[in-house]
Parts: sequence; structure tokens; C-alpha cells
Amino acid sequence: MTKPFSVCVFCGARPGADPAFMKAAQDLGTGLGQNDWRLVFGAGDIGMMGAVARAATDAGGPTLGVIPEHLVGFEAKNQNIGDAIVTDDMHSRKKLMFVNSDAVVVLPGGAGSLDEFFEVLTWAQIGLHNRPILLLNIQGYWDPLIQLIDHVIAQGFASPTLRGHFQVADTVADALAVLADNIPG
Repeated sequence: MTKPFSVCVFCGARPGADPAFMKAAQDLGTGLGQNDWRLVFGAGDIGMMGAVARAATDAGGPTLGVIPEHLVGFEAKNQNIGDAIVTDDMHSRKKLMFVNSDAVVVLPGGAGSLDEFFEVLTWAQIGLHNRPILLLNIQGYWDPLIQLIDHVIAQGFASPTLRGHFQVADTVADALAVLADNIPG
């Protein structure tokens, strides 16, 4: 049995202010499930994280949730969606999510999503991986982040090659197309 194409999704444990964010989470989860791609996520059943997982599961896709012990009662209190691993800490969570994935998609989110994005981006920058990293830029949410990265490059703190380590998709359909183009084999 071959391992399914696995997509790590980093996103908010809150729904965000714009209903388009939750819709994108649901649409992404549905797209992953319909393609029988495995969703690897933070194991929470709240906010965008819960929405993407429920949609993937409802569409028949496999899921793997990874959650640190201290967040179980906060982020995963109502239901367990798919397979789950409980880790000791946030660092182990990020590492396990990443090593169990073939690609990374970052939906709108807060400080945790930024931390996760920058960690996998840094790993790519220093040559530890070449997996696709996508910012799903719903309603221009990530525009200020992209501008900041361009500023960092312009000020000489990163090479222009940094921009080549991630892609920006403005719609879920675009993100799914990029993922489909990156399936190994």
C-alpha cells in the first residue's frame, strides 16, 4: 500500500474576521478529501483548523492530527478527527506535522501560523527540504507578510532566492492545482 500524498495545513485555531477565511478552510479540506490526499493538521476541532479537518473527513479523505499535550483540552475538546498523535510540546508538533507531509499550505492565521510558516521557510532556505510551501492568500490576507519578506530582501537580510522557496495562491483552486503539480512520481 502506498502512502497517500500528504498536505500539512497550518492555519488559525480561530475563525478570523472574514467569513471568506472559513470558506477557504472548508473548500481546501473538501479538495484534499476529494483527491484522497491526507490532511496533516494541528488536531484541533476549533476555528479554521477544525473546519479544514471536518471538510476533509466529510469528503472521505484521511487525516492526521498532531497536538501538544497542553492544548488537548483547549483545541481538541469536542471531537477527534481522524488519526491523532499527542506530542510533548509545540516544537515536536511542528516537526511531526512537517515530516509527515509532502507539501505545506498556510491559510490565514495568527502568531502560531506565522511561526510555522517561517520555520518551514527557514528550513527550505538552508537546504533542509524542497517541499512546496504555499501561502493561501485569501482576500489578500498575506499581502503585508509578502511585502515584509520583500522588504527584508531589499534591505539585504535575505537573498532574492528566498521568494523562490514559497508560492502564493489567491484561491483554493489555485492551491489545489499547485499541489497536484507537485505529487511525487
